[in-house]
Amino acid sequence: MNVARSPGELEPAQRAVAIGTFDGLHVGHRRVIEAALAAHLRPAVVTFDPHPRTTLGDPVKLLATTERRLELLDELGVEDVLLLRFDEQLAALTAEAFAESILRAIGAVVIAAGDGFRFGEHRTGDLDLLERLGFDVRRVPLVDNASSSHVRRLIQTGDVEHAAGLLGRPPEVEGTVVGGDRRGASLGFPTANLDVPDELLVPPLGIYAGAALGHRAAVSIGTNPHYGGTERRVEAHLLDYEGDLYGQRLVVELWQRLRDEAAFESEAALVAQIAEDVQRARAARRPA
Repeated sequence: MNVARSPGELEPAQRAVAIGTFDGLHVGHRRVIEAALAAHLRPAVVTFDPHPRTTLGDPVKLLATTERRLELLDELGVEDVLLLRFDEQLAALTAEAFAESILRAIGAVVIAAGDGFRFGEHRTGDLDLLERLGFDVRRVPLVDNASSSHVRRLIQTGDVEHAAGLLGRPPEVEGTVVGGDRRGASLGFPTANLDVPDELLVPPLGIYAGAALGHRAAVSIGTNPHYGGTERRVEAHLLDYEGDLYGQRLVVELWQRLRDEAAFESEAALVAQIAEDVQRARAARRPA
């Protein structure tokens, strides 16, 4: 998949373009991508970084990093992505100027977008305008409850299973594996301690079943209250995994919320609870 930052970086071609922010690539977003793929032209996506709401003064926690979003688009079969920096200059473009200097400039013939898609300065552009400008517009009906905002609300309550139904895959946390206290290893359950990007949405504190690198995982999102911790950490114990993950980027699926985090009357009680968490993670089923 080719990733460009300006229209001139893409080779000339007639393209079917799906356009949107596509945070999380939920099932509604996927239908937009599928509409572009079905047009039998070179499939492309126009999307934005940072999230437009951030530039417009209404920051939002993201369901996926830009890197992960690009990986998911690649998996769907998109050939080209125009990743536009959404800054004040881009926000100030009139809808007509955006259509001509961005969409027309990359050879867009077909435009696929969700019903209600708006663009351009003060969001004055819509799909009717694109039709008047001569584009073949494929309007994709909205999927009930499938919005990034609704998925965020579910994840913020720890309801990762219902979120998975709307995403079409389990929600994820990701980050670079960094050094920790190595307390897990001393207890017999070594963990990968993730440095999660600040802009990424993280579910509430608790213990989750999930997976990473093809291994089931017991995932702790918490402060280690048994040891008096105060800093939130995301730690994944990968079942039956042996290897050094330090410095690597790790994407962790979250399948099920198992319990709240807790302090215990003894370290032995903590170890017994972790062992139970691991067994529940081993038995968990992947949602969606």
